[in-house]
Parts: sequence; C-alpha cells; structure tokens
Amino acid sequence: MDRNPSPPPLPRNEVDQEEEEVAGGDCIGSTVYSKHWLFGVLSGLIQLVSPENTKSSSDDEEQQMELDEEMENEICRVWDMSMDEDVALFLQEFNAPEIFMGVLAKSKCPRLREICVGILGNMACFQEICVSISNDKNLGQVLLQCLYDSDPPTLLETSRLLLTCLSQTEVASVWVERIQEHPAIYDSICFIMSSSTNVDLLVKVGEVVDKLFDLDEKLMLEWIRNGAVQPQDQPQEDSEEQRVFRIVPCVLEAAKQVRSENLEGLDVYMHILQLLTTVDDGIQAIVQYPDTGKDTWNLLFDIVCHEFCQSDDPPIILQEQKTVLASVFSVLSAIYASQVEQKYLKVEKDLSLIDSLIRVLKNVERCQKKPENSAESNTEETKKSDLTQDDFHLEILKDISCEFLSNIFQVLTKETVTKGLKEGQLSKQKCSCAFKNLLPFYSPVVEDFLKILHEVDKTLAGDLEESFPSLKTQT
Repeated sequence: MDRNPSPPPLPRNEVDQEEEEVAGGDCIGSTVYSKHWLFGVLSGLIQLVSPENTKSSSDDEEQQMELDEEMENEICRVWDMSMDEDVALFLQEFNAPEIFMGVLAKSKCPRLREICVGILGNMACFQEICVSISNDKNLGQVLLQCLYDSDPPTLLETSRLLLTCLSQTEVASVWVERIQEHPAIYDSICFIMSSSTNVDLLVKVGEVVDKLFDLDEKLMLEWIRNGAVQPQDQPQEDSEEQRVFRIVPCVLEAAKQVRSENLEGLDVYMHILQLLTTVDDGIQAIVQYPDTGKDTWNLLFDIVCHEFCQSDDPPIILQEQKTVLASVFSVLSAIYASQVEQKYLKVEKDLSLIDSLIRVLKNVERCQKKPENSAESNTEETKKSDLTQDDFHLEILKDISCEFLSNIFQVLTKETVTKGLKEGQLSKQKCSCAFKNLLPFYSPVVEDFLKILHEVDKTLAGDLEESFPSLKTQT
C-alpha cells in the first residue's frame, strides 16, 4: 500500500523530551511514540476547527488557508507514525477518524486536509481499521466529497485511501455502492483524467477507476453510458460546468499524459480500455464516434509499432512490457473485429501490426525458454515453481497476440500479401513463426492464408507446407 514519505528528523530537544516520556511509561504499544504528545497534537487539531476558530470574515478565511509551521511539523509526524500498526490502532481507539472528519468538513487549509486524508490512508492499510473507517457512513460521505477538491495533493491522498479500501474484499462493495450513489464523482474523475498534468495523481486515479471497473460491471456500464446522452445541439461555448464527459476520451488523454513518464500508469490506462472492450457498450463507446475510434487506434498503434518491442530491443524487455502489450493488442483486436469500416484501418497498418505481433511472439518464446544446463531443471518441484506470474502473463500475451494475428490474417487480400512479401513482413521466417503459434487452434485461418500465398508465391507456400505437414494434407 502507498504510504506517506518520512518527514525531516526531529530537533534534538524534541527527541530528548520524547525519550523522557517513553522512559516514564508513556509509549504507545511496543513503539517509542508518546501518548501524551499525540494527545496534545490531536487536541490542537480539535482547537483548529472549533467554532471560535472557524469565523467567516475575509481576513480569517485567508488565515485558515495556511497551516502554522509548528502544527504542520507535528501533524506530519503523526502522518509518519500512523504507518505503525500500534499507533494506527491507538488513533482508532482515540476516535482520531472523527477528529479528521471534522477537519475535512470544516477546514479550508489544503495542506491540513491533505495530511488528514493521508493519515486515514495509512490507518486503512490495516484491515480492522479499514473496516471501521469504511462502515462509518458519515466519514465515507466526507471522504467522497474530497474527490471534488481542487487541490492535487488532497486528491492524490483521497485516491490512495479509496484504492486501499477498494482492495479490501470485505468492504469493497460498500465503496462501490457509495460511488454509484454519487453521480458527480464520475464528472470529477473524468475532469482529472482529461485535464490534470500531475502524473502521480493521474496514475492513482487510474488505479481507482481500474479497480472499480474490475469490481463492478454495472458501474462500468453506467459510466460508459453517462457520456452517450450529450445533446446534439449543445453550444460549443458552454461552460465547464455544463460539459458532458465521455469516458474513453478522458482515459486516452490521461494515457497520453503518463505515457512517457510512467510505464505502470500506462499499463493501468491500457487495462481500463481493455476492461471497457469486455462489454459491447464499451466497444461501441470507442468505435461509434469516429474521432474517438481514430484517436484510440492511432495511440495504441503508435505504442506497439513505434515504441514497444522494437527490432533492436533485447527480447528480455518484453518482461517489462508484457501486460501493457496484452491490453493494447486486446483493444486493437476488439476494434478490428467490430467490423467498422474506417479510414484509420489501413492495409499498411495491417502489415506493420503483423510485423509487431510476430516479433512479440518470437520474444515470448525466447523469454519462456529455460536454461538447459540447470542442475535442477528436471525436478518436479522446480517445474511447479517455474510456473511464475511472469510465465502466466506471457501466456496471456501469447494468446491475445495469436487471436489478433488471426483476425488480421482473415482479411488479408492477394494484394496485401504481395505487398507484405515484397516489404518483408511476410518472409518465410516470419510466416513460419506465425504458423507455429497459430496452429492448431486457428487452422482454418492459416489454410485460407496459404491458399492466397499459393497464388502469389508457390515456392514459399510449398516450403511452408513441407515445414507444417498438417497443412499439406488439407490443401
């Protein structure tokens, strides 16, 4: 789970004071942290949001936007301490979440709000506390209100907290239901994805969306359909408040923003697109708007043909890119199979994709090869342990790549095959690699391709039949 980075070291006099208090039996659980000091900080927080300190005059409002340096240092220490389970449990027993809820409901200070949500996020990393926080309806409402905040650090900590809670099976459904009850959250998240330049925030918001879609298809369908009701005669000069967001363009914009800076973030947004294509409405959300379909296709095509798994890349780099590539190929395959006839689906791109897919399949095979001279390679125990998560993801990538390759092969014409032979995308070596991976599951596709190949290059077709006897008996 994500946690707050450590604050600067304490001044020497504070350390001495803390050691004296601990020596007097003032420590929290098995830690060296002082109960008395923590009570003092929490009491100070209560005072900050007490009625007499939350006046609404303009001078007071300006003052409320800033946090006293000493108070900031102290509350940052609590933020750091809350990573410890004993401290987190003590804060829970002291009803600290209620205090933080009061701060979030009343304070206008961005830094203070960020820290309070951050502390709750650390506390939620422990299951018992996560369940307690999640079951508090009032606190849940206040936390969801933080998603409407304009302060990026507060939004980041809120997203971290939400992701932590959504990752706890026992309470995930509670948060899904709450989010479904607040339609405005969709607009807020879409606004962040479409307009923020804060990569850390975009990655974390993407993880929240990815988790929500993975947990609840109904919510995903609602969010897909939210942007489909935009009035046709809506004026272009409408204000931001009247803007109707569509989920796919927002996801694409976030993906473009994180693409060059954060591979994990790109992985998250590509997986969101893949989840969208698991339902027909999601595919239609991509292809029914020509601009959206074109933007999606062009971005994903550029990633797989011009950035990832290039001819001069070492095969091992596939280990870093395998999950992104699997999602990208899956989405491209879904668009390709949707039978839309758009100008962005061109013959030249078919051949480039074939080239990339075959290169990926070659590298999958190389990554899956085990060292032959390993002394333990033949033991049963080693064979079981060799089935790692990396192997699992490589198999998924292989399956998706084969499905997409078969989709492209099905629409190849005599002219396209001739062009591919001339330019090298359909050389004997590459065709052999394709056949090796496509057979036997896609035998009809390979046989149809071979018939076209016979018309274009009988020698190559004959050589391939010799290499794959099962095909020779069929043709």
